Amino acid sequence: MSKKKSEAEPVEYIDSQAFDAAKEKIIGKSHNDKGIGTLSEKTLHAVLKMYYEPDEDNHEVAIDGYFADIYNEHGIIEIQTRQLNKLRDKLSVFLNEYQVRVVYPMPYEKYLSWIEPETGDITSRRKSPKRCSMYDAMFELYKIKAFLKNQNLKVTLLLIDMEEYKLLNGWSYDKKRGSVRYDRIPVGIRKIVELDCPQDYMQFVPEGLEKNFTSADFANAAHIDRQTAASVLAMLNYMEQVKRVGKTGNAYIYDIEEHY
Repeated sequence: MSKKKSEAEPVEYIDSQAFDAAKEKIIGKSHNDKGIGTLSEKTLHAVLKMYYEPDEDNHEVAIDGYFADIYNEHGIIEIQTRQLNKLRDKLSVFLNEYQVRVVYPMPYEKYLSWIEPETGDITSRRKSPKRCSMYDAMFELYKIKAFLKNQNLKVTLLLIDMEEYKLLNGWSYDKKRGSVRYDRIPVGIRKIVELDCPQDYMQFVPEGLEKNFTSADFANAAHIDRQTAASVLAMLNYMEQVKRVGKTGNAYIYDIEEHY
């Protein structure tokens, strides 16, 4: 199959109609009655693949010894729902010739349900108190940082409302600790963050920072914890959007990198 260089098309808005159509095609009305699906491919991944490319002929395309989730006239799209480090081998090959977009979804509002493995009964449902923000992607992005300055790579972060199902097969008395995640069902997209070039990482810099700031200052301005702030600043420094200009005690002092 002949391949040509092409450019992955960015998604600049949330197309709710297309997302609902993708969910209906993958999940179907019967899924809603039963609560969970039986797909061998996890539902979140399958729905996003259908959302980005409704033509299934462009799914799972063999390219240079690997299978691309999507290959169409806009380029390659890889949807990775966890562990971005697993993309390293693919990216080291694909980026030599193709424009690649990595799509990384994260839960914004999440409802958790538990499944009894022996009966298949769904025993409970609760809303998780935790919400992801775009800052929470930094830990995963750091795993592929060696590729992030490549002009052929673009990244899309998705904040998604979802239903999560776990098996009651853990080691604790209630079988919840150490349990296995069975599936995640997307409900709707809350926010899309596009990272198409190093300058796009300035989206992570909150307003109100004074000149020469520390990770503690950044954490306060961004309303995140200091550990996350340190991860974000390490990435921003690597992407040359902030620079280290000194230290106060054990803390680095940062400033915004000027580009002319």
